[in-house]
Amino acid sequence: MALASRVLSRSKQLYAGQIIVQKDYVGQVRSFAKEAAPATDLKGDQMLKNIFLDVKNKFETAMSVLRKEKITIAPEDPAAVTQYANVMKTVREKAQLFSESQRIQFTIQQKTQDIPDARTYLLTLKEIRIKRGLTDELGAEALMMDALEKIEKDIKKPLMRNDKKGMALLVAEFDKINKTLGIRKEDLPKYEEQLELNIAKAQLEELKKDALEAMETQKKREEFKDEPMVDVKSLDIRNFV
Repeated sequence: MALASRVLSRSKQLYAGQIIVQKDYVGQVRSFAKEAAPATDLKGDQMLKNIFLDVKNKFETAMSVLRKEKITIAPEDPAAVTQYANVMKTVREKAQLFSESQRIQFTIQQKTQDIPDARTYLLTLKEIRIKRGLTDELGAEALMMDALEKIEKDIKKPLMRNDKKGMALLVAEFDKINKTLGIRKEDLPKYEEQLELNIAKAQLEELKKDALEAMETQKKREEFKDEPMVDVKSLDIRNFV
């Protein structure tokens, strides 16, 4: 059991890192700082203190959920993946953290708000997609660029985002593309849910990999050489959080 205890202690740290220490959360912190300073005229030290307390509260909220919810480290089991995704959803809701789709929306808003033309906007969306590790399986980006080429050819100039008439024509073309690809606005929640399941599976795979590596490392130590390797699926993090 000593070997399992060490592994679970390691797993607890991994979960905490996955939930709170996300690079996108830095953007949320920066946003918080921008909004807090003008409203209360906070000085630097007080602003940093408020940000620290905000992160601390979110971390404690996340850990309180993990102390109650059973998580099975079995990325090959769809039921375990769904359960993990549901736990992470509960954590996000209680700690007021972004979902992956919300983080993407936040990133898009931050990266594109000052872009004046439609072409740079679409290229920026592609850059964001690639950085997020998302794939364009349907080839929508190429079709969208073709649509933009068509509109710019008709108006004989680059399409600017403040050109209401031109943008309306582009949106109409995008609607045609969505219809062709079978993409409907009412199905967006399903796409978001699938995205969260894919992320949950990837995180469980990473956690399983780290847990196995931790066990292999501990197994090399003299005090654990006669102790059998535990099944990763049997680990219960709630006992060690």
